[in-house]
Amino acid sequence: MTSFDAIVIGAGHNGLAAATRLAKGGRKVLVLEAANEPGGATRGREFAPGFRSAGLAHLVNRLDAEVARDIGLDLSGGETLLPTTVLDGSGKAVVLKGAYGESIDGFSAEEAAAFAAMRTKLAFQAGVLKRFLRRPPPQIGAIALGDFATFAAAGLGLIRKGRSEGRDFLRMLLMNVADVADEYLTDDRLKGLVAFDATLGVHLGPRSPTSLLGLYYRLTGDVAGKTGGQYVPSGGMASVAPAFVRAAEKAGVTIRCGTPVGRILADRGRTSGVVTRDGTEITAPIIVSAIHPQTTFLSLVDPAESGTGFVRSVKNVRSYGNVAKLDLALDSVPNFEGLPAAARNGRIVLVRSMQQVESAFNPAKYGEFSSDPVMEITLPSLADPSLAPAGGCTLSALVQYAPYRLKAGWEAGKPAFLKIVLETLERHAPGIGKSVVAASLMTPVDIEAEYNLPGGHWHHGELQADQLLINRPTSAASGYKTPIEGLYLASAGAHPGGGISGLPGWNAARHILSGAKA
Repeated sequence: MTSFDAIVIGAGHNGLAAATRLAKGGRKVLVLEAANEPGGATRGREFAPGFRSAGLAHLVNRLDAEVARDIGLDLSGGETLLPTTVLDGSGKAVVLKGAYGESIDGFSAEEAAAFAAMRTKLAFQAGVLKRFLRRPPPQIGAIALGDFATFAAAGLGLIRKGRSEGRDFLRMLLMNVADVADEYLTDDRLKGLVAFDATLGVHLGPRSPTSLLGLYYRLTGDVAGKTGGQYVPSGGMASVAPAFVRAAEKAGVTIRCGTPVGRILADRGRTSGVVTRDGTEITAPIIVSAIHPQTTFLSLVDPAESGTGFVRSVKNVRSYGNVAKLDLALDSVPNFEGLPAAARNGRIVLVRSMQQVESAFNPAKYGEFSSDPVMEITLPSLADPSLAPAGGCTLSALVQYAPYRLKAGWEAGKPAFLKIVLETLERHAPGIGKSVVAASLMTPVDIEAEYNLPGGHWHHGELQADQLLINRPTSAASGYKTPIEGLYLASAGAHPGGGISGLPGWNAARHILSGAKA
């Protein structure tokens, strides 16, 4: 029996952020990780001899600057923002430079001005929402002074912009992204890009109500103070997990990998520690779960301790992934038609129009994958040559839509979907098929198995209006605290959600250190 002040379950980046903040606050902290190495979904893997993937994420666009400073994260590279290139198959690329299209190439001056106006509007509105990300969400019936201050600051920001801006914010907040794109833009490629960005990773199409929230969420992230910026760290995405590990170890955190937790000890509504699967009991008055909330309460906690109603609400959290992750091992760097050489190290989005995104979503509603998918691509080995042998290259793509609950089953559907994806790539990069050494397509079912993510959803639950803020993951556990005293949530399934931000873990740790009761 070994005792600690706090035990963190899960060594993903949120778990490590929570552990580091707690340790810097004077707590003796242990992190337990089921996998043989830390990193969670940022953990890399060899998918073919000599070729490695750096994990699910292939860009950084949400890492919170205050979190990074506070925990001492030594992750460089944000000084250089990467471009986004839209390819529609015509051979004429559209390139967005700077932070989410501060400048754009490939459009008329009128369309560029329209996009700039839309970007300014959405960035301001996302900034209003951003004020709520670095603190626990307000608790109904227990509004704290800090909550009033946040509300006041948000309201003041709207007032300063004028009455019309306030009306626009309320009008647009729950709109679908298609209507907003139609309101500002005429170019199909730009409409397709904003539709793709608003719906990537969620079970919505661009014409689904509230789909604009996805784009707001993206724009609450910034790089070096620039809204919507994106970058790949020096050394590539494989450097993300080690940076969080170094920060944790420097703060004095103990990390044990290959040590899955079998049970969270709780008695009469109070936790006292954990039991690992090999039967070892480790005590601590604080347990921080940085894994999926459903795994926490449906697998590790006795349902009698948290209550029938609470367990039911956790079961009902929608957490079915809709995106597949493709890794290709190539014997040479692919040549995408129309892609400027200077943009090869950035993000490439294959999309023709908003209607294509909507049409790709339609089959997913009925448990089928799209025959005309849209996707986001990077070439990771350009930033990190160690991912591929000399002369080779890796390609990483997020492909939607690919529903977790495929009607035909993924055992049968996976080869057919891979064929469609490779054919799509061939149309944009002729000859790429001949350079493929190996292909690894991870469906949401595979993502679930590889990263212990129920439903294969990287956000640990849908980012939709009814599963955000005071309802993330459920109303009874929305402020990191749970019905079990001493047990806290700190994964992407907690406020504010997924992406490499560190905010759920950091917020949870600060909440614990503050001694807050709610």
